[in-house]
Amino acid sequence: MSARKPLVATDRAALMLQLVPYLIGKGEVSIAEAADEFDVTADQMRAMVESLTVIGLPGEAGYWQMANDLFDIDWDLLDQRDIIVITNSVALERAPRLTAREAAALLTGLQLARAIPGVGDTELYAGLMAKLARGASSAPADVILAPGPVDAVRDAVAAALTQGVAVSFTYKAPDAAPTPRTVDPVKVLIATGEWYLQGWCHLRQAMRTFHLDRVSELSLTDIPIAHGQDAVPDWFETGTGDILARIRFPSSLAPLLGEYLDRAQVEVHGDTSIATMRIADENSLRRLAARRAGALEILEPEAARSAAAEWADAGLVQYR
Repeated sequence: MSARKPLVATDRAALMLQLVPYLIGKGEVSIAEAADEFDVTADQMRAMVESLTVIGLPGEAGYWQMANDLFDIDWDLLDQRDIIVITNSVALERAPRLTAREAAALLTGLQLARAIPGVGDTELYAGLMAKLARGASSAPADVILAPGPVDAVRDAVAAALTQGVAVSFTYKAPDAAPTPRTVDPVKVLIATGEWYLQGWCHLRQAMRTFHLDRVSELSLTDIPIAHGQDAVPDWFETGTGDILARIRFPSSLAPLLGEYLDRAQVEVHGDTSIATMRIADENSLRRLAARRAGALEILEPEAARSAAAEWADAGLVQYR
């Protein structure tokens, strides 16, 4: 076995930064095993371990105030059996502080979750957001979610859930005349980037899913919610009011389509696959088609094809 090179100061510093979490994770490890893991000699590893005992947590005056402010090892095990065990790790168990960008990203997600009626309208979210802001390494950027067109609808549904009353609104399904609906709201959710209301429809006498972009003139009624505890179907569960859709895509793309294919029937024809699935709304596939532009084609229904094309055209207008 060839002799290892002497350690220069920069190499030693880099190894020390990796050595402490390694030793803490191991709990107990031999000098030989640790030396082999870090590609140093046994004597070099012993010297690094012994030097840990003069490293610690500085006090307010810049020097160590107490013995437990320093790393410590089990000297008996090291001297008698060449075993390394750290007995004092100087507060390295403290959770790492989030960067300002990480905290801002988490705060944005919490703001979005907090907007879901019946889920986020609790003091829990406010407490979490305050703790995240305090726990960042520096002040996170002020991130404000731009209000969307469905925000007023979400707020009204939240009020209805709090008061325990049904809501009434006008619903405009694709290629259909607007219809008045009275609904016992159960929950509002976001899926594939779109907001939906799930609840018991008094007109259809069944659970239905409503795309919030197609809801207008929503108001609270004085009708008590009677079906608020009823089970709602899973997002991709077959329902009597669902729409049958078919998409075509390269077979190699299947792993990227995720939950869209979980309940779909997929026919594989060589390099091309066709999936048949049920969706709650013709708009449900437009983001999927946009994300896989040029690779995924909506075959049926025609209303879903049109919705995806119109959505893409509306996006292109922003660049003209």
